[in-house]
Order: sequence, then structure tokens, then C-alpha cells
Amino acid sequence: MSGNGPIGYFVHHQGRGHAERAAAIANRLADRRPVTLFCARDDIFPELDPRIVLETIPSLFEPTGREAPAMSALPMPETVHCAPLGWPGITSAFSRIAQGFAERRPALFVTDVSAELAQLARLCSVPHVAVLQHGERGDPGHMAAYDGAVGLLAPYAEALEQQDRPARLRAKTRYFSGVGIDCSSPIEKAKARVRLGLDPEDDLVLVIAGGGGEGSPTAPLTLGARAEPDSRWVTIGKVRSEWHETPPGNLEHRGWVENPREWIVAADRVVSSCGNTTVHMVLAAGRPWVVVPEWRYFDEQCCKAEVLDREGLAAVARHWPSHAAAWERLWSAAALIDTERQRALIEPDPATEAADWLSELATNLWQGATDRPGLEAVA
Repeated sequence: MSGNGPIGYFVHHQGRGHAERAAAIANRLADRRPVTLFCARDDIFPELDPRIVLETIPSLFEPTGREAPAMSALPMPETVHCAPLGWPGITSAFSRIAQGFAERRPALFVTDVSAELAQLARLCSVPHVAVLQHGERGDPGHMAAYDGAVGLLAPYAEALEQQDRPARLRAKTRYFSGVGIDCSSPIEKAKARVRLGLDPEDDLVLVIAGGGGEGSPTAPLTLGARAEPDSRWVTIGKVRSEWHETPPGNLEHRGWVENPREWIVAADRVVSSCGNTTVHMVLAAGRPWVVVPEWRYFDEQCCKAEVLDREGLAAVARHWPSHAAAWERLWSAAALIDTERQRALIEPDPATEAADWLSELATNLWQGATDRPGLEAVA
């Protein structure tokens, strides 16, 4: 191995945020050194540089029916999150990544995200960078991944860091706000409305559901929309009906759209969960904003919502409003948000900065090392 070696990159396939930021960073890295992406899906990535190798591996957490049922109830040690026994798919995925370590001899491995693969890299003597996320992540599994990493990559601004993040982890964390999210070039609100065919005079409330959850419940939205008959409420993304609501005429559902950024810019006010992509698109637009965190492992969105509340960047609801007065209180709080401060948290080119940091880190880690043949050549 040497500082000029390739970079390997594991990408979690839930939602689209992991793939979008990995693609953005990998596309910049391709000018500097070879890159191999490992992911269970190949259809969630935006356009990749043709020099990037995308290797599809089995999922680490979805059963295929070939698992050994007798071991399904065996407990996991505290140092892992998802390491069931008797899963051939996991065996195959780990062996292919380990084989990649031996054959390609990467100078650095990035995990976005997997505590188990972070530990695999460390045990294989490959330096790794772990992507940092919000949440209650002080458990032994996360700490093993973070403490074993040579660096931590946070895809958000340092101002959005949790107060309980240990100092030793902050010391090796680099922050790249909005990396992988197209929000650097501003779009004018009037132009966005023209493109979307929206009335320029409408008071538009946009409700966003990201790709990683079950969708926004429509019953609370009917309450909010009915309380504002002169406003137009539009949802994008997945919604789920609770059958007992009575939809008002000023609430419409557009479903999944390919241009959420234009919709956000066109909106006067925004309601959303707080997945990483959504958060940065709203911050870039600068809007009065109501956040309702969705359930995620390790309370990821709840912790992120607490940070947004702490910094005065969003009006946070602990649960969906159940009556019109609750919506009114949230909108009163959202009206106090400094939208210029929201916009100031977005960096102009975080992907290039992240690629520069990773490539420089890989070079520095291997200073003084002699490039030696791999184990297979020795054998």
C-alpha cells in the first residue's frame, strides 16, 4: 500500500442521501486517484464519473431466505449493530470487500455508514474514515467505529454539531455542510414558480416527505390546511392516509418529484421531517420552517431537530399537530427564524473540499511507507 493508492467507499442504500454525497465526493476524487464504491444497489446514484468502479454487494441487513433460522434468536454483542449469524449474504459482502482490500490495496476506506465495516477495515489494517451522523450514538458499536477511524466526515456545518459529541471525536472531525446536495447556485422564487406552473400570488405551504421513511400522515395536514383557507398546501414525497381525515380543497398531493429543490424555493413556508438532504435544501433556500422529526434508529432525526431548535433555524414539533391552535403556535415560532442565517450555513463547494481532505489524508497517512507487494504476491 502507498499514499497514492485507491480509495474504497461503502455506501448504505437506505434512502438517497448516502448515495448522493458519496457520488459527489467520488466524482471529485476520481481526478486524484482510483475510487471503488461498494453498495447493495446500483440504481440510487446520480451520474458517476466513468472512472469510478461501482461494485454491487449483497445487503447487510435484508434477508434472502437462505439464512439459518436456528441462529436468528442468538443475541448480538454490544460492539455491533447488525451482525446476525448464518447469513450467507453478509459473508459474501464482507469477503468481497476484504478481497478488495487485498487486491486493490486501498490507501483509505470510507464508510457511509456501517459500524461493522468500519471495524472490518480496522481489523484488516486499512485506515478508514467514518461518516458522522446525528443521533444517540454513544453505544459501544458506534464508539468502536469512531475511535478506530483516522478521521470523521460530518456532512453538515459545525454549528449543527450535537453538544454531547465527545471532544476526542470532534478533534478528528471535518465538516462539509450540504455535501452531495445541489444547493450552491440560488434559484429565484419567481422563476421557480413559473417552471412549476404556480400562481405567483399564492401563499404556498410545502410539505416534504423524504425517501427514507413511511411518509407524512395526511390527517394533521388537513387540520393545518383547513385552518388557512387562503393558503395553498402542497405535499411532495410519500404521504399516508389515516382514512378518517376530511381533505380540504386547498390541500393537494403531488407525490414523488424529481425537482424538490425548485418546490422548496417556490414555497413561502415549509413543513418537513429532518433528513440530511431535506435539511440542507431548506437551509439553502432560507424559509420559515416547521420540522417534525421522523422515527429513525438512534433517534437520528430527533437529535437533529434538537440542534435546529437550539440554533433557531426551525420551529420544531415533537409530534404532528393535532389541532389548529398547535399549527398556529408553530407558524408563529417559524416567523421569527432568521432566514439569512439559514442560508449562511451552506458551503459553496463542500464535495471538492471533502475530496481534497480525503486525498490529502490518505497521502499523509502513508508517508514513509514502502510500497510492497500484496499478500497474494507474497504467497
